[in-house]
Amino acid sequence: MRYKVVITTLLIIILLTGTTLAAKPIIKSDRTYFDVSTGLYVLNGNVYIEVGNRIIKANQAKVDLASLEVWANGGVSVTQGDIYFTGDSVYVYGSQKLAQISGGVNFSRTGVAITADSVDYNWQQKVAVFSGNVNVTQGDNCWSADRVNYNVQTNVFF
Repeated sequence: MRYKVVITTLLIIILLTGTTLAAKPIIKSDRTYFDVSTGLYVLNGNVYIEVGNRIIKANQAKVDLASLEVWANGGVSVTQGDIYFTGDSVYVYGSQKLAQISGGVNFSRTGVAITADSVDYNWQQKVAVFSGNVNVTQGDNCWSADRVNYNVQTNVFF
């Protein structure tokens, strides 16, 4: 069991930080096991992953060691500083530093709230691309679009 936790911990470090192995993640779930038939590590129940200032919560997650991919679903939230995403599911491409969140996406941070069908978030470039039924509230301004690009570092829409 400890072997599985160590392997999962190392993978999450690689997937979510991509910059250093010095950060010590906190990973919790009600149950963790390795599915031999699929080659995936499976986390079930109250999944909590914290790496640096990034926190991911979900009902369940699967991790592929070979492709450095993570799938999570059920009550997904991703928090980093004052940035907060929620949705039904998240797919993380660790090697590309990209997370795709879908299913009733809500994004909020100080002064900005966005809802959409889905979002692609590149945490290296700090750019979120919201798609489908996008509604933006920034201060007293509200507007809608089919697609919105947002730089979370500069707080600029483009």
